Amino acid sequence: MTDMTDIAPDASPRLTPSPGGEAMFELVFATARAFFRLRAAGARIGAVTPWGGGLIGMMHSLKWGGPQTVPQIARARPVSRQRIQKLTDEMAAEGLVELVDNPAHKRSKLVRLTAKGETAYDELRAAMLALCEEMAADMDAGQIETARAVLDDLAKKLGTS
Repeated sequence: MTDMTDIAPDASPRLTPSPGGEAMFELVFATARAFFRLRAAGARIGAVTPWGGGLIGMMHSLKWGGPQTVPQIARARPVSRQRIQKLTDEMAAEGLVELVDNPAHKRSKLVRLTAKGETAYDELRAAMLALCEEMAADMDAGQIETARAVLDDLAKKLGTS
């Protein structure tokens, strides 16, 4: 078992957070709470499958970014190449994606949505947009946009590692 003092920042006396640091601390936990609720809602509409939540995200990447290799998809997300390979294999077994020759690399195939995958993506996107309309109904669009911008900025600060 790891002693928390081994991983705590070297701060003597204890760090007194700035208002921004305290707000960021609370944002981290609010984001996690929202993530798990969004994941459950996604499961109800079929966007989260028994093998995990990456289905619609990967389909979205392929729909708008075109065919990509497994390592390219993994770097963009960022998750392990093995996780994307497992998801690719599961999606291929369902006929949602196919592996096609890559003119830039003889051994690394491109993952591409099939016609069935395109249709499934369009259906999931429609279901997700309906859910988003429900969630946004009594919320201020400006606040939603600000929240999105803050999360984008946070993702940039965290980088791709």
